[in-house]
Amino acid sequence: MTATTTAVGGGRSVPVPDPIARDYLLLALRLDQHISGLVDGYFGPADLKAQVDLEALANPARLRDEASALRERVDREVPESDRRAWLAAQLVALETQAAALAGDGPGYELLVARCFDWTMERRPDSEFDAAAAELDSMVPGDGPLADRLAAWDRRFEVPRDALQSAVGWLVGVLRERADRLFGLPAGEDLRVGLVSGQPWTAYNWYDGGYRSRVDVNTDLPIRIADLAHLAGHEAYPGHHLEHAWKEAALVHGLARLESSILLINTPECLISEGLADLGPSVVLADEGEEDLLAELYRRAGNPIADDPADARETARLQVRMSVARRRLGAVAVNAALMRHADGASHEAVAAYLRDVGRMSPERAAKRLEFIEHPLWRTYVFVYSEGEALLRRWLDVMPSADRPARFGRLLREQLTPTAIAAETTTAIARR
Repeated sequence: MTATTTAVGGGRSVPVPDPIARDYLLLALRLDQHISGLVDGYFGPADLKAQVDLEALANPARLRDEASALRERVDREVPESDRRAWLAAQLVALETQAAALAGDGPGYELLVARCFDWTMERRPDSEFDAAAAELDSMVPGDGPLADRLAAWDRRFEVPRDALQSAVGWLVGVLRERADRLFGLPAGEDLRVGLVSGQPWTAYNWYDGGYRSRVDVNTDLPIRIADLAHLAGHEAYPGHHLEHAWKEAALVHGLARLESSILLINTPECLISEGLADLGPSVVLADEGEEDLLAELYRRAGNPIADDPADARETARLQVRMSVARRRLGAVAVNAALMRHADGASHEAVAAYLRDVGRMSPERAAKRLEFIEHPLWRTYVFVYSEGEALLRRWLDVMPSADRPARFGRLLREQLTPTAIAAETTTAIARR
């Protein structure tokens, strides 16, 4: 690779892209002009962004053909097997989205499979019923589980005026633990803010130069028990740390400039959301969540903090509940398939989220807003599917080796297909 550099945002320099990376970046930037939000972050050469901004809008059919042609070039011209596989999978996703814009895209289920290099499968309702039964045995009170969960949650909401400081404290704790396990790129940093009017709960905006902004959406109250997962997912060892390490290792270290753009609805998202959902359990494996929750009760001004023994017991219960609730949350996979593949009505899917997912009407409506959003309607799968894929990949290793294996997710170009193949090989060698 050439050692020539060019300045980007924040004064940091990156290598000039090779022809494959340059054309990949141009293709993605041009497609983003049709699909607002496709580019989730860009810290590559500024002249390429300026070039696309000044161009006439590209024809979607032309972009589809360019993606196909670039895939063929990748197969011929890229010698590194991991980079070649990663670029090919990303380009299938871009070609598929361009084809959909051109009017010749596949149906919803095949569209999702091509976007993420992974086939999503419906889950039997019995899985959700089993998770609900676990919760039913833990949540106090009588009546429908959804009502009892809502009442329980109201007891443990974080006051809005305490939210930013609580998240900031958690980010600091998780940053220290992630540093011990994975290290941190020199100069990395992030800031946390509060927003409203968004379909998501929280969002990491990666600005390049090892810097992120994390926005927390306050449309719905946030539960104390969800904060550790939120901070781990968005910051350490989740999105912020992944993007910072990949900028350091891939962009600056290996001059793979294709990693200077972050693209929604592509295979990298299944890996990214999977590692972000899995990450908190990795950094908290030796130092449990209970202590964090007990401290958060105090920081949120919750009365339970006045009785340390009760706070500890409740924290243990909430950790167990969080595991069951994440299993129940996978109901969104079925809900999205019902809405977009089966053609079920908005009302029918909302009822499914309430009845099978045991969601309150407010949370069901918010989840359905995400499922029906033009950009996120395909993205909804990546959380539960990505975590399940990566958990299988991690669990084939001895406990002591798992942090190092997880560290690969932060630094390497890995595809869902490659992860599945490594898992199969590891199981066969047992």
